[in-house]
Amino acid sequence: MSTTSDTNDQTDFPSFPGTRAAGCPFDPPPQYADWRRAEGLQRVRWHGELLWAVVRHEDIRAVLNDQRFSADDRKPGFPGASMTNTDVPPAFPRMDDPEHARLRMMLTKDFMVKRVERMRPDLQKLTDEVLDRMIAKGQPADLVHDYALPIPSLAISMLLGVPYADHGFFQHHSMIRHERSSSPQEKQAATGALYGYLMELVARKEREPGDDLISRLLSERVATGELSREGVAMNGIILLIAGHETTSNMIALGTLALLEHPDQLARVRDSDDPAVVASAVEELLRYLTIPQDHVVRMALEDVTVGGQLVKAGESVMVALPSGNRDTAFTDRPDVLDVDRNARGHVTFAYGIHQCLGQSFARVELQVALSTLLRRLPELRLAVPLQEVPFQHDMDIYGVRELPVAW
Repeated sequence: MSTTSDTNDQTDFPSFPGTRAAGCPFDPPPQYADWRRAEGLQRVRWHGELLWAVVRHEDIRAVLNDQRFSADDRKPGFPGASMTNTDVPPAFPRMDDPEHARLRMMLTKDFMVKRVERMRPDLQKLTDEVLDRMIAKGQPADLVHDYALPIPSLAISMLLGVPYADHGFFQHHSMIRHERSSSPQEKQAATGALYGYLMELVARKEREPGDDLISRLLSERVATGELSREGVAMNGIILLIAGHETTSNMIALGTLALLEHPDQLARVRDSDDPAVVASAVEELLRYLTIPQDHVVRMALEDVTVGGQLVKAGESVMVALPSGNRDTAFTDRPDVLDVDRNARGHVTFAYGIHQCLGQSFARVELQVALSTLLRRLPELRLAVPLQEVPFQHDMDIYGVRELPVAW
């Protein structure tokens, strides 16, 4: 058992998140399995800073459910501070309770399961229209730009009240924020550009309110003094980015994973049972786990995790893909099995900061994947798998384009 976090030597620590094995695009970096078997935690280097990598499912849940670990990136010494734009207010995911809980509660009702389920017919209509356009455009098509991106972009725009005509703008700046090669200055500038855009939209919604989340926050929360206009804009950025970036990558990468596992694809395509589709989505979320390296926490006091002492002021990187491939969590974790009970996966994180929009994302994925496979039963890759460009350099894993035919 490791009981110290002394790292004064000059050991060349591995970089995080590491490199995926050649020919295994759906599997996380192979060293995660070695780290899960080792004692304690693994010391890693992330953007030039030293952190502890938390890789076991049990340890991940423990950290994310322990308020001795802070998510507040305004605290001195919090890793990645150089990439944070201090000219804009913080968003609720980067806060601790009680302020985090107070702000999150203002948004919760728009993402509750029953409310999201009432949106399913609208999401189905939107999805069918996007697919109609892709089919009319002809084959081969790029599933990313013709299908996977428009669906969540349209959906989150509709929910927030953001004009979809501006999707190119927010997708561009969202990409910069998630690219590992972007400099801290570029990330800060992208955040600033999005913040300026949302502030202008907030002002417009005050003059011309609509039936959307931003208008509701202005009338119900800003008018009472519970929330500032700046807070509406900054939290709008987080919802806008998370609402299209993650789901679009899951639609495309999930489709590719099913195409590479024909028996699993057929199970989803040929079933008219919504429970089968829902189970398949949970398994794809577990198996692919696209968030790579942005769940960071700083210890507020000395804490022991997995037998490892993490000292006050030290930080941990929570490796969600590793936790979902832990044999202590599920049998044969490296096998895609759409009939598996994947509940308990940590793709949406865990604890008080668990993804607010997870119910919305689940319904979008269920509709998008089932509609695509049902309407295009002969869907296939239009290029060899080796020619598909994967996003190895992004915080959110996926594919840059996916040529398909049917």
